Amino acid sequence: MTDFSTLYKKYAPEVFRFALYLSGERGQAEDITSETFVRAWTAPEPIEVTTVKGYLFTIARNLFLQGLRTRSRHVQLDQELRDPQPSPYAQAEQKAEFRAMLVGLQKLPEIDRAALLMRALDAMPYEEIARALGISLSSVKVKIHRARLALVGIRNA
Repeated sequence: MTDFSTLYKKYAPEVFRFALYLSGERGQAEDITSETFVRAWTAPEPIEVTTVKGYLFTIARNLFLQGLRTRSRHVQLDQELRDPQPSPYAQAEQKAEFRAMLVGLQKLPEIDRAALLMRALDAMPYEEIARALGISLSSVKVKIHRARLALVGIRNA
């Protein structure tokens, strides 16, 4: 068969029905049918009259299987999936809080700042902080408490 129009009119409904039963979706069957005839038309070798239907069905089936392989590589994303990164607004807010905290730390007396940082960053025991700073244990506790209160006041301001 050399007349492509005749070929299409004769076999398109059958190829469509075959593709519809394979895929179960009308839109996908239409795509498979049209692609089948595009490939048959652009085939490098002529189609033999006795194998036209089988040839077209083979193309349609291969297109369907190719679509399955393609879809199996794609994963549906969960709509509730959120970016773990904070939003740009939250990032800016965190940077502003961090800068304010640094400014607040610099306003503390050096010994209070040192005691607080030793406790907060390094989890040093109060006794070790007292020895390192050369002050009493109760002074360390008071300095850390006052420093925390000062920084909370800065954060809430």
